[in-house]
Amino acid sequence: MGNPFIKNIKIFTIYLLVWVFISLIHNVVIVFLLDVKIEHAFVESIVFNTIYFLLGISLWYTVSYNTLENYTPLKIFVNHSAAAIITSAIWVLAGYYILTNIFKDEPLYKTYLFNSGIWRFMIGIFFYAIIVAVDYVIIYYNNFQQKLFRESELNTLVKEAELKSLKYQINPHFIFNSLNSISSLTLSDPEKARDMTIKLSSFLRSTLSKNEKQKSKLTEEITNAKLYLDIEKIRFADKFEFTEELESECNDLEIPSMILQPLFENAIKHGVYESIDKVTIKLKCKPDKEYLKIIVENNFDPEAVPRKGEGIGIKNIKNRLKLIYNQDNLVTVEKLNSIFRVNIFIPR
Repeated sequence: MGNPFIKNIKIFTIYLLVWVFISLIHNVVIVFLLDVKIEHAFVESIVFNTIYFLLGISLWYTVSYNTLENYTPLKIFVNHSAAAIITSAIWVLAGYYILTNIFKDEPLYKTYLFNSGIWRFMIGIFFYAIIVAVDYVIIYYNNFQQKLFRESELNTLVKEAELKSLKYQINPHFIFNSLNSISSLTLSDPEKARDMTIKLSSFLRSTLSKNEKQKSKLTEEITNAKLYLDIEKIRFADKFEFTEELESECNDLEIPSMILQPLFENAIKHGVYESIDKVTIKLKCKPDKEYLKIIVENNFDPEAVPRKGEGIGIKNIKNRLKLIYNQDNLVTVEKLNSIFRVNIFIPR
C-alpha cells in the first residue's frame, strides 16, 4: 500500500496546513503562557513540529501493518503503545539536542527545555494517537473506495457477460430452416438456392461482426433486418411485405445491437407461418417525449392455432434494455384484433 502523503498531494497539503496551524498555536502558548522569548518560541516550534511532521509521515507504515487483518486488537494496542513511547521519546530527545546546540550559550532556555521534557513527552503521545487515528481513517476509507471500485468493475463484467449471453440467444431456427430450404431449392431452383446462400452468408457475416458491439445505428439494424427478411422472402415468396417509416430524428439513433432481430423473427414465426393472407411487417420510429419510440407490428390470423415457442424474444429485449438503460418500462406489447405490436422506447 502506497503512502498517501507522497502519492496524494492534496492530503500532503492538508497535513502541511495542520503543521502550520499547530506551529502557530505552539508559538502563542509558549510566548504568552510560559514567557519564552519570541525568537526562541519561533525556532522551537519549527524544530519540534518539523520533527513530528516527519515522524508522522513514517507512522503511516506502522499503521499500514497494524491492521485487524494482520493482528488481534490487543496486539495492535500493545504495538502502538510501544511505538507511541518510542516516537515521543525520539521527538523530545531530537528536539532537545537540536535546540541546545542552536542556543548553547543560553542556559536559561536550556533549563526551560529540560524542565518541559515530561509534558512534551505526554504531548508527543497525544500527537501520536491523533496521527494514528487519522491514518486509520484514511486507510479504511481508501480500502472502502477500492472495494466499491472492485465491486463496480465486477458488476460491469457480470453485466457485459449477461448482455452478451442475451444477445447470443437469437433464435437460430431460421438458419436451420434456411439451410433446409437451400437444400430443397438446389434441385428445383438452383438460382434461388444460390441467391439464398449469398444472402444467408451476408446476414451471418453482419451478425458476427456485431458480436463485440453493444450498440449500432438504427439504420444498420434495419439493413441487417432486411437481409434476414430477404432470406425469408425467398422461402415464403409473396406471403409478406416489409415497410418502414422513420422520422428524421431517428436517422442517427443508436440502439442495442440485434435488439430488433427477435421481433422480426416473431413476425415471421407467428404472423407469416400462421396466416393465410398476406402479412405486412411495419417498422416505425418517431419522437415520444424524452424517448425515441420504435414500433414493430404485423397483422396475423387471430383464428390460427398459435405456434409453441420458448417465448424468449421479447423477454430478451426487456432484459437487455433494463441492463443497458437501468429502466424496466422500455418495452410494451399490444395485441389488438389482428395486429400485434411491440413498442420500444430508447432514452434520448
